[in-house]
Amino acid sequence: MKPDLFEAPDYYNIDDLLTEEHKLIRDSAREWVKRDVSPIIEEYAQKAEFPKQIIDGLAEIGAFGPYIPEEYGGAGLDQISYGLIMQEIERGDSGVRSTASVQSSLVMYPIWKYGTEEQRNKYLPKLASGEWMGSFGLTEPDHGSNPGGMTTNFKDMGDHYLLNGAKLWISNSPFCNVAVVWAKNEEGRIHGLIVERGMDGFSTPETHNKWSLRASATGELIFDNVKVPKENLLPNKSGLGAPLGCLDSARYGIAWGAIGAAMDCYDTALRYSKERIQFGKPIGAFQLQQKKLAEMITEITKAQLLAFRLGQLKNENRATSAQISMAKRNNVDMAIKITREARQMLGGMGITGEYSIMRHMMNLESVITYEGTHDIHLLITGLDITGLNAFK
Repeated sequence: MKPDLFEAPDYYNIDDLLTEEHKLIRDSAREWVKRDVSPIIEEYAQKAEFPKQIIDGLAEIGAFGPYIPEEYGGAGLDQISYGLIMQEIERGDSGVRSTASVQSSLVMYPIWKYGTEEQRNKYLPKLASGEWMGSFGLTEPDHGSNPGGMTTNFKDMGDHYLLNGAKLWISNSPFCNVAVVWAKNEEGRIHGLIVERGMDGFSTPETHNKWSLRASATGELIFDNVKVPKENLLPNKSGLGAPLGCLDSARYGIAWGAIGAAMDCYDTALRYSKERIQFGKPIGAFQLQQKKLAEMITEITKAQLLAFRLGQLKNENRATSAQISMAKRNNVDMAIKITREARQMLGGMGITGEYSIMRHMMNLESVITYEGTHDIHLLITGLDITGLNAFK
């Protein structure tokens, strides 16, 4: 196993904008990735297996609900800290970051924001510590970009709800202890329900044969007449805006995470360009290779500034859904383009597991689609600036 020699690029001295606490949190996450993720991640990606032994480490660096208040087991950190942790984890692997994003923004966030005090006390501490892992059930086999068309539903049976339906492309589902599931009631209103493993009729088959996010566990959530206790309904927000609020938090984390993947590929390509000799000199001495590297660091820098400003707005509760969409779309697009350029710079070596580039490239093909596709985020920006709805 090659040593992890990663050095983070900071062309515009963005570290000067961070507090000492931000840097300490980021550096702790970076060292953990170097020690516990980098040495094993290629093997687990090749095996298409999630390395469950890293769950405790993710909890220790604050990756599970970093912004959740300490009274519920979270770290009580700000949104920039959350972003920096996601950046460092995705520098290691997008699939590992997906596990943390789902736990934080799609499971803990709705329980914290939309749940009762009893639900917060019951679930959040165990999720923050990694004792319990969670999944988020929104996407269905026939309803991806149009979640409002979901058919998963529940009926009021007097002393419980009866839940039926299925969800697809669910990170963490094969091993989750709890799932926050979005379903329609008998009036067609969308609500969130907390479903626990072990409830009769609830199953979580794993999805196989993925070429992307291979080190992340993906599966389905299937509900066949599942009896859900009434106290498991999230009471404080309903309608499509409730799950979309969770997605805003997750998309924000992705906007930071994608920077990590791009940084890793840039750093790898830069190092390789100084070591690889062709025609009697390092390939980094050739104009075309310098053009690629210069464009990479420019785009990374722009993405860093976009994410940092968005973090400030999030801290002030002023970030809009459209602003978050812009950052997610831009930064993932930036990252996937950098992976492709970096792969070319390494030639044939770029497709091997000796380097991280091809794994990042394959992972980002999922990241550019989930939590809102590239095109959907474009239309969200278009709607915001024109006031005209192009979705229908």
